[in-house]
Amino acid sequence: MRREEFDVGEYVDLMGLLSDLEIRDEYRDSVVANFERIMAIANLVNSFPLPEEIEVAPVFEP
Repeated sequence: MRREEFDVGEYVDLMGLLSDLEIRDEYRDSVVANFERIMAIANLVNSFPLPEEIEVAPVFEP
């Protein structure tokens, strides 16, 4: 699914139905706004280029 076709409001409604979670009308707009923010942050993270030679680390060690 391309990004411009993704409807966050529809996604929130469908996920509420699938998880049997009622999202009351007074909260729906805020939930949609939060998912739009999450999508923007995820797009930023996913668009960051990684070199091919990077390997997955099984354990995080600071």
